[in-house]
Amino acid sequence: MTATEARVTSTTDPATEACHGAPETPGAAGPHGYSKQKDQHLKRLRRIEGQIRGLQRMVEEDVYCIDILTQVSASTKALQSFALQLLQEHLRHCVAQAAVQGGDEIDAKVAEASAAIARLLRT
Repeated sequence: MTATEARVTSTTDPATEACHGAPETPGAAGPHGYSKQKDQHLKRLRRIEGQIRGLQRMVEEDVYCIDILTQVSASTKALQSFALQLLQEHLRHCVAQAAVQGGDEIDAKVAEASAAIARLLRT
């Protein structure tokens, strides 16, 4: 993922409104699907960050290529697992809330979730 893809962008998407009640802005606090597990997610991301730093050290220390690739695979799997957990929480919280509201909100939320799943599958 590039820095551009990782950047949070502002949206006025109806699907976002269905989840938060108002358009989301970068850094906006809100009842996100992951909010209840935020501390656990941050802890997990710090572990993944440590794995990435370990990869940097391995390259600096001229570690054998296959050993580095093994660690790349482990880091990739950790990020994928994290992404799937976030997706699950998004479906349970935001999509479910939009389903209760019905109308265009549910269609927008399903389209948003489908696009997110497609992005995950492309990686």
